[in-house]
Amino acid sequence: MGDSRATSFGAEADSYEAARPDYPFEAVAWMLERMPEGSRRLADVGAGTGKLTRVVVEARDAEVVAIDPDAAMLAKLREQVPGVPTFLGTAEALPLPDASVDAVVLGQAWHWVDPVTASAEIGRVVRRGGTLGLIWNARDDRVDWVRRLTAIMRASAAEEMLDAGGPTVASPFGPLDGERWEWRRSMTRAQLHRMAASRSHLITASESERTSIRRGMDDLFDQLGLDEESSIDVPYVTWAFRALRG
Repeated sequence: MGDSRATSFGAEADSYEAARPDYPFEAVAWMLERMPEGSRRLADVGAGTGKLTRVVVEARDAEVVAIDPDAAMLAKLREQVPGVPTFLGTAEALPLPDASVDAVVLGQAWHWVDPVTASAEIGRVVRRGGTLGLIWNARDDRVDWVRRLTAIMRASAAEEMLDAGGPTVASPFGPLDGERWEWRRSMTRAQLHRMAASRSHLITASESERTSIRRGMDDLFDQLGLDEESSIDVPYVTWAFRALRG
């Protein structure tokens, strides 16, 4: 996770938790359904505020640990998912023993890592036959106003990766299987602004650029008739991928 944007999110941990969408239970369950019989231990890497962690806890009767490079994000995770152990670390340098977990999952995070180095390091800690799961929530840019919103905010690194053909993994993991789920989330004008504020591009942008983006978003919302009291259905696509360790 060498890109400075990858470790910028702690500055907006509250906005990230409040405005980012949760992951559909069905997508997380699918991602983990090939875990070996009797699997008991999982690691959520790049766990952030625990958006994926809490669904993994619901989906699997197993011990879950959360790992992230940002202490501020992990502090928010401990508030949201009490009892889950947290550790500082990255996908390329995990604070876990060899062959100590049955699965590693990453939500909104694989686009920040070196896929070859991260695959090798995750392969070190995952037992043979274990699972690597990758998942993203992305706004559905096939809808005109959503496409215009993305143009104002600028496409994220994740959106660019998904548009370019999706993630890649390397040895010791086999080929990725992928699935997608389409759904909608009702959001207010304020929530959309907080969602934008939680994105790495805005966090690391200059004040003048942040002001310009906020102004562009407000112009779009005015055109849509989205006032401070109303909400709009935001179409999302959840992309999930899984690979087995050889």
